[in-house]
Amino acid sequence: MLTISNTVTIDEWELELTAIRSQGAGGQNVNKVASAIHLRFDINRSKLPDFYKERLLKLNDSRITKDGVLIIKAQSHRTQELNREDALNRLKDLILSATKVNKARRATKPSRNSQRKRMDKKTKHGQTKALRGNIKF
Repeated sequence: MLTISNTVTIDEWELELTAIRSQGAGGQNVNKVASAIHLRFDINRSKLPDFYKERLLKLNDSRITKDGVLIIKAQSHRTQELNREDALNRLKDLILSATKVNKARRATKPSRNSQRKRMDKKTKHGQTKALRGNIKF
């Protein structure tokens, strides 16, 4: 069971974990050991609350298929157990990041004093540049 929050959990039957061979350079065991983990999570079939499902399906993530299946491939570690933990942690992080609601940005405008200072600085800089010109007699 994967715990997302105090009230939300994902049962083992909702996750499909498959051991596959890792990509990249290897050693003696490269063609014998399946240490990478392929995690498949069907968002629509899961017991997640509707809010979580909607937010996950709205994500513009290449790991989510058109059918609503999230696919995570973990192969950064050398052992199957560590890759399994990594895949589950990445799933949990993705779900938590999808449900995070960003604070609405409120438009502000600069104060009158800061505007006056900026204009004074611009005119002073312009005067300095004007003094650098050619001198006419």
